[in-house]
Amino acid sequence: MGGSPERFGYAWDTYATIFPEYEEQFRRWLPFFSPDDWRGKRFLDVGCGMGRNSVWPMRYGAASGIAVDIDERSLAAARRNLEAYPNMEVRKYNAYELPWCNDFDIAFSIGVIHHLEFPEKALDAMVRSIKPGGYIAIWVYGRENNSWLLLLLDPMRKNLFSRLPIGMVHLISIFPTAVLWVALRTILNRTAYYRLLRSFSFQHLRSIVFDQMLPRIANYWSKSEVESLVRRSGVTDVELVWVNEMSWAARGRKASSPHSMGKT
Repeated sequence: MGGSPERFGYAWDTYATIFPEYEEQFRRWLPFFSPDDWRGKRFLDVGCGMGRNSVWPMRYGAASGIAVDIDERSLAAARRNLEAYPNMEVRKYNAYELPWCNDFDIAFSIGVIHHLEFPEKALDAMVRSIKPGGYIAIWVYGRENNSWLLLLLDPMRKNLFSRLPIGMVHLISIFPTAVLWVALRTILNRTAYYRLLRSFSFQHLRSIVFDQMLPRIANYWSKSEVESLVRRSGVTDVELVWVNEMSWAARGRKASSPHSMGKT
């Protein structure tokens, strides 16, 4: 799939517990859908990790779903977290080679597309998988309000952390987490994201810091770049929402008639 599936597999094996606050994150990451919008729907979760983002649609009354990833540790964690839902499947598939066609009402990918070497290919596969009139939805890192990450932390990730053994990166992650924990309670409060982080436990905060440190690929896209990426997949009715003043959620609809779909 490109990116760092084996490194994220380590992360999801380490942080495999679903916390109640994950529901608030899920609803912010896919703000286009209310709980009622999932009722009776069939969905696809692309790059499911430990399955946390498939839990909420099932609780909201989704008819069925499939969660896919390619690292065995991620898949094992997802199966444990989703075993209570008999209509939920966890399967091993590459994001570029999803085998379904015109099958799902909603295909979503949260925090994955920006880590892929070929994001356009993954979006094309997601569009193929949904029914005419269905939706794709993604959440990705934004460039806006992240200048300090891009100038300071992102070079450290590229040149140091992404090259270190993943266990060592996890050990190191406790130190920037401690700094962030203090900063959130003193000087960092200017965005909705920082205010949200302040409510998290130290363990949850560490999992987020670790997630930022571990990947080999991490793109931070502007609003126009995200919109262009989604439109190139051929969907219509493209919508974007600025999430937590630091990231982007995007949604597009597959045309009801294949003749009305066109790359833009």
